[in-house]
Amino acid sequence: MSRRRIIFGICAASLLPAPALYAGDSMAGIRRLRMTNQRTGEILDMVYWIEGEYIEEALAAVNYFMRDWRADEMMPMHTANLDNLAATHLLLESSEPFELVSGFRTRATNDVLAGRSEQVASNSLHVRGMAADIRLRGRSVAKIAAAARACGAGGVGGYRGLNFVHIDCGRRRSW
Repeated sequence: MSRRRIIFGICAASLLPAPALYAGDSMAGIRRLRMTNQRTGEILDMVYWIEGEYIEEALAAVNYFMRDWRADEMMPMHTANLDNLAATHLLLESSEPFELVSGFRTRATNDVLAGRSEQVASNSLHVRGMAADIRLRGRSVAKIAAAARACGAGGVGGYRGLNFVHIDCGRRRSW
Protein backbone atom coordinates (compact mmCIF):
# COMPACT_ATOMS: atom_id res chain seq x y z
CA MET A 1 0.00 0.00 0.00
CA SER A 2 1.41 3.41 -0.95
CA ARG A 3 2.00 6.28 1.49
CA ARG A 4 -0.59 8.32 -0.40
CA ARG A 5 -3.27 5.68 0.06
CA ILE A 6 -2.48 5.30 3.76
CA ILE A 7 -2.69 9.05 4.40
CA PHE A 8 -5.83 9.35 2.24
CA GLY A 9 -7.42 6.54 4.23
CA ILE A 10 -6.58 8.18 7.55
CA CYS A 11 -8.01 11.54 6.44
CA ALA A 12 -11.06 10.09 4.74
CA ALA A 13 -11.89 7.85 7.70
CA SER A 14 -11.82 10.69 10.20
CA LEU A 15 -13.58 14.01 10.16
CA LEU A 16 -11.30 15.19 12.96
CA PRO A 17 -8.27 17.34 12.18
CA ALA A 18 -5.11 15.38 11.51
CA PRO A 19 -2.48 17.40 13.37
CA ALA A 20 0.23 14.78 12.96
CA LEU A 21 -0.07 15.14 9.20
CA TYR A 22 -0.50 18.91 9.15
CA ALA A 23 1.12 20.61 12.10
CA GLY A 24 4.42 22.11 11.05
CA ASP A 25 4.05 21.03 7.44
CA SER A 26 4.30 23.65 4.75
CA MET A 27 2.68 23.81 1.36
CA ALA A 28 5.80 22.02 0.05
CA GLY A 29 4.88 18.65 1.64
CA ILE A 30 1.11 18.39 1.80
CA ARG A 31 -1.92 20.44 0.87
CA ARG A 32 -5.09 20.07 2.87
CA LEU A 33 -8.59 21.51 2.80
CA ARG A 34 -10.70 21.82 5.94
CA MET A 35 -14.22 23.11 5.34
CA THR A 36 -17.81 22.84 6.37
CA ASN A 37 -20.60 23.32 3.86
CA GLN A 38 -23.17 25.79 5.18
CA ARG A 39 -25.90 24.46 2.88
CA THR A 40 -25.49 20.70 3.29
CA GLY A 41 -23.91 20.46 6.74
CA GLU A 42 -21.13 18.28 5.32
CA ILE A 43 -17.58 18.39 6.68
CA LEU A 44 -14.43 18.03 4.60
CA ASP A 45 -10.98 17.46 6.10
CA MET A 46 -8.87 16.17 3.27
CA VAL A 47 -5.22 15.97 2.28
CA TYR A 48 -5.50 16.28 -1.52
CA TRP A 49 -1.83 16.73 -2.52
CA ILE A 50 1.31 15.03 -1.23
CA GLU A 51 4.86 15.73 -2.32
CA GLY A 52 4.02 17.04 -5.77
CA GLU A 53 1.12 14.75 -6.61
CA TYR A 54 -2.61 15.35 -6.47
CA ILE A 55 -4.58 12.46 -4.99
CA GLU A 56 -7.40 11.62 -7.41
CA GLU A 57 -9.66 10.06 -4.78
CA ALA A 58 -9.31 13.15 -2.60
CA LEU A 59 -10.04 15.46 -5.54
CA ALA A 60 -13.21 13.47 -6.24
CA ALA A 61 -14.31 13.99 -2.63
CA VAL A 62 -13.56 17.73 -2.88
CA ASN A 63 -15.53 17.97 -6.14
CA TYR A 64 -18.53 16.33 -4.51
CA PHE A 65 -18.26 18.54 -1.42
CA MET A 66 -18.11 21.72 -3.54
CA ARG A 67 -20.97 20.66 -5.84
CA ASP A 68 -23.95 22.85 -6.73
CA TRP A 69 -26.28 21.68 -3.95
CA ARG A 70 -29.32 23.18 -5.68
CA ALA A 71 -28.93 20.99 -8.76
CA ASP A 72 -26.90 18.24 -7.06
CA GLU A 73 -24.35 18.50 -9.88
CA MET A 74 -20.60 18.69 -9.69
CA MET A 75 -17.62 19.27 -11.90
CA PRO A 76 -13.87 19.03 -11.34
CA MET A 77 -12.75 21.99 -9.29
CA HIS A 78 -9.65 23.69 -10.65
CA THR A 79 -6.68 22.56 -8.57
CA ALA A 80 -5.09 26.03 -8.72
CA ASN A 81 -8.01 27.37 -6.71
CA LEU A 82 -7.87 24.50 -4.24
CA ASP A 83 -4.23 25.47 -3.76
CA ASN A 84 -5.29 29.11 -3.24
CA LEU A 85 -7.74 28.02 -0.55
CA ALA A 86 -5.24 25.74 1.20
CA ALA A 87 -2.50 28.39 1.16
CA THR A 88 -4.88 31.07 2.43
CA HIS A 89 -6.01 28.85 5.30
CA LEU A 90 -2.42 27.99 6.19
CA LEU A 91 -1.44 31.67 6.22
CA LEU A 92 -4.36 32.52 8.52
CA GLU A 93 -3.02 30.01 11.07
CA SER A 94 -6.48 28.94 12.18
CA SER A 95 -7.60 25.57 13.48
CA GLU A 96 -11.18 26.44 12.43
CA PRO A 97 -12.33 25.09 9.05
CA PHE A 98 -13.42 27.42 6.29
CA GLU A 99 -17.17 27.60 5.80
CA LEU A 100 -18.03 27.09 2.13
CA VAL A 101 -20.71 29.52 1.03
CA SER A 102 -20.53 28.65 -2.67
CA GLY A 103 -18.34 26.40 -4.80
CA PHE A 104 -19.35 25.11 -8.23
CA ARG A 105 -22.56 26.51 -9.71
CA THR A 106 -24.41 25.24 -12.74
CA ARG A 107 -25.18 27.82 -15.40
CA ALA A 108 -28.86 27.67 -14.40
CA THR A 109 -28.07 28.32 -10.72
CA ASN A 110 -25.73 31.16 -11.59
CA ASP A 111 -28.32 32.74 -13.89
CA VAL A 112 -30.92 32.69 -11.10
CA LEU A 113 -28.47 34.22 -8.61
CA ALA A 114 -27.32 36.84 -11.12
CA GLY A 115 -30.95 37.78 -11.69
CA ARG A 116 -31.39 38.40 -7.96
CA SER A 117 -28.17 40.31 -7.30
CA GLU A 118 -25.91 42.64 -9.23
CA GLN A 119 -23.00 41.22 -7.21
CA VAL A 120 -23.23 37.86 -9.03
CA ALA A 121 -21.34 37.92 -12.33
CA SER A 122 -23.24 36.47 -15.26
CA ASN A 123 -20.00 34.85 -16.45
CA SER A 124 -18.88 33.76 -12.97
CA LEU A 125 -15.83 31.55 -12.54
CA HIS A 126 -17.98 29.45 -10.19
CA VAL A 127 -19.57 27.98 -13.34
CA ARG A 128 -16.14 26.77 -14.49
CA GLY A 129 -15.12 25.29 -11.13
CA MET A 130 -12.55 28.03 -10.62
CA ALA A 131 -14.00 29.91 -7.62
CA ALA A 132 -15.17 29.52 -4.05
CA ASP A 133 -16.84 31.84 -1.58
CA ILE A 134 -15.69 31.20 1.97
CA ARG A 135 -15.76 32.60 5.49
CA LEU A 136 -13.84 31.79 8.64
CA ARG A 137 -15.10 32.33 12.17
CA GLY A 138 -12.67 34.42 14.12
CA ARG A 139 -11.23 36.15 11.05
CA SER A 140 -12.56 39.26 9.37
CA VAL A 141 -13.37 39.49 5.70
CA ALA A 142 -10.47 41.95 5.37
CA LYS A 143 -7.97 39.51 6.96
CA ILE A 144 -9.10 36.57 4.83
CA ALA A 145 -8.96 38.67 1.66
CA ALA A 146 -5.49 40.00 2.56
CA ALA A 147 -4.23 36.45 3.13
CA ALA A 148 -5.66 35.29 -0.22
CA ARG A 149 -4.00 38.21 -2.01
CA ALA A 150 -0.71 37.46 -0.23
CA CYS A 151 -0.92 33.87 -1.49
CA GLY A 152 -1.21 35.09 -5.08
CA ALA A 153 -4.82 34.09 -5.68
CA GLY A 154 -6.38 35.37 -8.91
CA GLY A 155 -9.54 37.23 -8.02
CA VAL A 156 -10.15 38.15 -4.41
CA GLY A 157 -13.35 39.93 -3.43
CA GLY A 158 -14.40 40.87 0.07
CA TYR A 159 -18.13 41.05 0.82
CA ARG A 160 -18.27 42.51 4.32
CA GLY A 161 -22.04 42.88 4.41
CA LEU A 162 -22.50 39.22 3.52
CA ASN A 163 -19.46 38.12 5.55
CA PHE A 164 -17.62 36.10 2.91
CA VAL A 165 -14.61 36.27 0.62
CA HIS A 166 -14.60 35.21 -3.03
CA ILE A 167 -11.35 33.51 -4.11
CA ASP A 168 -10.72 32.37 -7.67
CA CYS A 169 -7.88 31.29 -9.93
CA GLY A 170 -8.67 33.64 -12.79
CA ARG A 171 -6.70 36.75 -13.61
CA ARG A 172 -5.44 38.78 -10.67
CA ARG A 173 -7.88 41.44 -9.50
CA SER A 174 -9.33 42.64 -6.25
CA TRP A 175 -12.57 44.25 -5.09
